[in-house]
Amino acid sequence: PATPASESGTSPQAANPASMANALSQAAGAQRPVRVLVADDQDLVRSGFRMILSSYDGIEVVGEARDGGQAVQLAERLRPDVVLMDIRMPRVNGIDATRDITSNPLLSGTHVLVLTTFDIDEYVYDALAAGASGFLLKDAEPDDIVEAIHIVARGDALIQPSVMRRLVETFVASRPRAGMPKGSHAREAIRSLTDREREILTLVARGLTNEEIADDLVISPATVKTHVARIMGKLDAHDRAQLVVCAYESGLVSPRAN
Repeated sequence: PATPASESGTSPQAANPASMANALSQAAGAQRPVRVLVADDQDLVRSGFRMILSSYDGIEVVGEARDGGQAVQLAERLRPDVVLMDIRMPRVNGIDATRDITSNPLLSGTHVLVLTTFDIDEYVYDALAAGASGFLLKDAEPDDIVEAIHIVARGDALIQPSVMRRLVETFVASRPRAGMPKGSHAREAIRSLTDREREILTLVARGLTNEEIADDLVISPATVKTHVARIMGKLDAHDRAQLVVCAYESGLVSPRAN
């Protein structure tokens, strides 16, 4: 818990009250554990993740779900920071559950990290298109699992753009727009982008980082970051992974052109 202002050792005259409140708020946020919901239909997998995660400081497992439907219900009730989501579950699968969570305005602070056995997997691609922030192999090392959870909890996409591109190019040509959460609406949104935004989105889809895009276009990385944020807003995308999906599935970028 954050230290009360009266116990902080700083007199009211020594610092601006607003600055002190902001510092205390940041300290509280830094100390608050990442709240995790584990969704998997196998009891041993769920208990294994709980055991692993509970041994780390800064992680709190707040619930377990046996299928996607239960994952959505628990996410709405518990408001976790991260949902570890298995894809292949009975009744409601992880892809549909991911879409329900990421499209729910009340769960804007909840991020989905997909659990999978294979990295290049059609179901992984669909889950990322549905709004997942990345994927995690089930046999990953405990330290890697915890690091992935913290990355996703911060609102960052875990998957590297180059890996996302490889996933898209593996599946998009054979079934165009299949993973697009909003179908033709995304293509309409692409048309709303400025020429510069379309140019930057194309480079994002080809796996370039903000720094690489800045070098290519001779602009600052901060300017690129601003453009990317605006593009995400116009396309209603959670992160760069969804931007890559939108760019390919809308036809802005063709797998054969790369």
